[in-house]
Amino acid sequence: MQDNEANRFSARAARYARVGVNVGGVAARIAGARLTGLRGSESGNARALAKALGGLKGPMMKVAQMMATIPDILPPEYAEELLKLQNEAPPMGAAFVKRRMQGELGEGWQKRFGAFDLHPAAAASLGQVHRARMQDGTVLACKLQYPDMASAVEADLKQLDLLFSLHRRVNPAIDTRDMVKEISERVREELDYKREARHAALYKHILQGREEVRVPRVYPELSTKRLLSMDWLEGEKLLAFTKHPQEIRNRIGAAMFNAWWIPFIHYAVIHGDPHFGNYAVFTEAGEPAGINLLDYGCIRLFQAHFVEGVRELYTGFLTHDFDRTVHAYDIWGFKGLTREHVEILNIWARFMYGPLLDDRVRTVADGVSPSQYGRKEAFTVHQALRKAGGVRVPQEFVFMDRAAVGLGGAYLHLGAKLNFYRLFNEALADFDAEVLRIRQAEALANVGLPSPT
Repeated sequence: MQDNEANRFSARAARYARVGVNVGGVAARIAGARLTGLRGSESGNARALAKALGGLKGPMMKVAQMMATIPDILPPEYAEELLKLQNEAPPMGAAFVKRRMQGELGEGWQKRFGAFDLHPAAAASLGQVHRARMQDGTVLACKLQYPDMASAVEADLKQLDLLFSLHRRVNPAIDTRDMVKEISERVREELDYKREARHAALYKHILQGREEVRVPRVYPELSTKRLLSMDWLEGEKLLAFTKHPQEIRNRIGAAMFNAWWIPFIHYAVIHGDPHFGNYAVFTEAGEPAGINLLDYGCIRLFQAHFVEGVRELYTGFLTHDFDRTVHAYDIWGFKGLTREHVEILNIWARFMYGPLLDDRVRTVADGVSPSQYGRKEAFTVHQALRKAGGVRVPQEFVFMDRAAVGLGGAYLHLGAKLNFYRLFNEALADFDAEVLRIRQAEALANVGLPSPT
């Protein structure tokens, strides 16, 4: 049994070598087609690339799907294929789990629990979740990282760098150098479960008193850098509520809005992966009452000035003040923008800000399917930038954009209809950047997180 388990995980190394060759071959095909002017081969190349990446069955799934959810990083054919990828990392068997848990908590680790299910309740790209119970009866979700994930992530990031290098050569509308840096930093952070524990503690502090959002408590005495023990929050998947009465879906949608925008506006922090799978709906007295906010690995901290940029762009659109929108891009760190560049970028920004500017009850994007959210606007911007000259997307901006797309897609899956204008303005009321700086610094110090730079 031990040999079988070891073989299953040591086989990853061989897969990485093979996938590296496959990705390189696909990259050569794509570049050759572009250089020779051949068209119509994008779909075949996209399928070949997805097949090559699919050989990793691990963290690259997270990176690939992350790329696919950021409009305009990849042509539509590639995004569509990457979104089909599913994580198929082999689950750790019971004997292997015992050894991994001993490695994290030491001999006699099982005595520290009232019960521990050795069979995973759920799997993820970097680890698997086990249901357990403390001695006092508290039910836990214990996330145990797969072995050798640090090496796996570094191998995957090399492939990511290759893909983005190809993108820069054949698609110069967007300079992705800072995107690569940002994605790499966030994925590496996800390996550190101690940091994730601090992220969860930060969100528990920020959202305390908001009964419509539940954040799990972390148990440090049963957690390490590769083991995270939290409250097991009972709830149903978000997609189970897509056919419920509109009032219930709106209640859930409002909770999702507050769970994302309140931390950003008041503390300059976002949940960088607001995929519908990271929400679960809890009930009270048999009625859906709010959401459990899950998975705190991909959290992005900003300096206060970044939130100022969001307010400036919003106010610029609201008052039709073009100079104010220009100032927002300056705040965010865009360099060398012409008036034409700003006008093009505002096509995308107006789409994202649209619900927040519209004082009525509506969906986040009327008449748009979740899979197509933002695609048309991104294509328009992409084509215009190719003619006007490319732009370099600042590092801080990457996850704000990506998270907003993920949140919008989750709203569309749910079918929520809200007055986003009023929700946003209630959250933004009395915004003060200096107060935000002080509030954020105190909160980060309390949970042991460094200030953003």
